[in-house]
Amino acid sequence: MNNKQLNILYTIGHSNHKIENFLSLLKTHSINCIVDVRSTPYSHYNTQFNREFLVKELRNANIEYIYLGNQLGARSSDTHHYNGNTVNFEYLAKTEQFHIGLENLKDISSKYKSALMCAEKDPIECHRFILICRNLKNSGIHIKHILSDGSIENNIDTERRLVKMLKIEPTLFESSKTQDEITDQAYEQQASNIAYDSSTQEEIHHVGTH
Repeated sequence: MNNKQLNILYTIGHSNHKIENFLSLLKTHSINCIVDVRSTPYSHYNTQFNREFLVKELRNANIEYIYLGNQLGARSSDTHHYNGNTVNFEYLAKTEQFHIGLENLKDISSKYKSALMCAEKDPIECHRFILICRNLKNSGIHIKHILSDGSIENNIDTERRLVKMLKIEPTLFESSKTQDEITDQAYEQQASNIAYDSSTQEEIHHVGTH
């Protein structure tokens, strides 16, 4: 692996891919390590991504599997990390556990051509982008998202797409807002849109494996 590759971290959502198609996406981009950041590494709807089965398939494809969902997952059993029934990503991002997870992730990305894996098809709908990548983007790591069709989207382009999707534009009184401030507003708004709600016992986006 060359130095350029050492500074790149990919992300991918398993979505409802067949396992063969998922492995093909990884091989296309020469991924040799999956970092699972699901709080619960199981899926009610896509059982091919339950941890034991997935680990076996990855091992057969010579791809490492590392679980960091206990450090970087989007759920929390600590009520201090909630606003009412909903997880607050800002609170999670300040925890020692989360910071340890980020350091572990940096270490992994220096050793492997790795991809963060969570459930959601689109990174915009997932905490891998809204929570984890947001807190990694100034670390010197270049973040690239593997989309479901196999194409690559650079993190800055995902941010622009998020701002456009949420139709965030500064008002007349906010005309001095910088692009970074607008992007931060988009992150915060989307965090509240996708965060785990304990009153429903599942994620807003139904996958249940964030």
